[in-house]
Amino acid sequence: MSTQEAHDAIEAFPGPCESEGGIENKMEGAADAADQATIAKLERRLGRVHARQRLGIERDHEAQIFGQGINFFHIENWYSIHSVIRLVLKLAGLYGPGQRNASSIQVRHHDVRLPGLPTSFSGFTILQLSDLHVDISQGAMDRLMQMLPCLDYDLCVLTGDFRGRTFGPIDATLEGLAHVRSMINAPVYGVLGNHDSVRMVPALEEMGIRMLLNEAVEISRAGDTIHLVGIDDAHFFRVDNIEKALTGVPHDGISILLSHTPEIYRQAAHADFDLLLSGHTHGGQICLPGSIPIILDSVLPRSMGAGPWRYHDMIGYTSVGVGTSIVPVRINCLPEITLHCLRAS
Repeated sequence: MSTQEAHDAIEAFPGPCESEGGIENKMEGAADAADQATIAKLERRLGRVHARQRLGIERDHEAQIFGQGINFFHIENWYSIHSVIRLVLKLAGLYGPGQRNASSIQVRHHDVRLPGLPTSFSGFTILQLSDLHVDISQGAMDRLMQMLPCLDYDLCVLTGDFRGRTFGPIDATLEGLAHVRSMINAPVYGVLGNHDSVRMVPALEEMGIRMLLNEAVEISRAGDTIHLVGIDDAHFFRVDNIEKALTGVPHDGISILLSHTPEIYRQAAHADFDLLLSGHTHGGQICLPGSIPIILDSVLPRSMGAGPWRYHDMIGYTSVGVGTSIVPVRINCLPEITLHCLRAS
């Protein structure tokens, strides 16, 4: 090879920095293309306004600590303080026991007596899983996977907060949810929580979780029908729309509302829902003896912070959830999965 040919060969072959830059640009281009594909799917699924609105609010506020949503202060978004809380619990000798508690999932049974329930739905059982936080609650997820095959139910509902963190990557969450979904042997419906990104919706539905984002579906049995309604997050992103969700639902039909947060109890009751299933509060997660929550991160009566309750003619149930938030511990507040058995009143 001549000197000139060697020089031409070196010129034609990019140097290390140039090659890495090209790879990075290709990766960024692929990420942009994937993001655009997700946006296109969301616009087809939700309509342009809802999709763009939810994505825009996420970009503007998902990491905000003060001032967004129903509460003014959002400790779950303040990542730097989480290690301080963990250290305090370790110094107090509570971290180890709290971690063990976090995997001790209880099965709760809730009989729901509904006036006007079609007789064919008497005994119809709904499995509720809430606040999974799958990417940061590995112990609870392992235990949940063991428990699911042993349960008997007709329908499963997921009442939000699939992700542990409140912003950032979603891949670990989707991977964990796919494992959970594979163990559920009934139709599955879900709503998003304040930790969740709407970017998760296409993948969730591809794995067989029908998301209800201000929407309703009919559940049929032996020729009778009840209505399952779900709203988008009403706590932090504030993109819920009960009026839109009820479009097409008859006033005299049995209607069950799925909402991540129970904080919309007034609106739900006055919209004539028969049953509201929610989560979000974790029952306090870290409680005083007697399961008395220190905080609920919610604006509502403390009696609605966990378990069954009633407001006017509407029955409500607030699940304390399966996973954990901020730190992977539970104190005086064990995690739960709930079987709601419908009964004709």
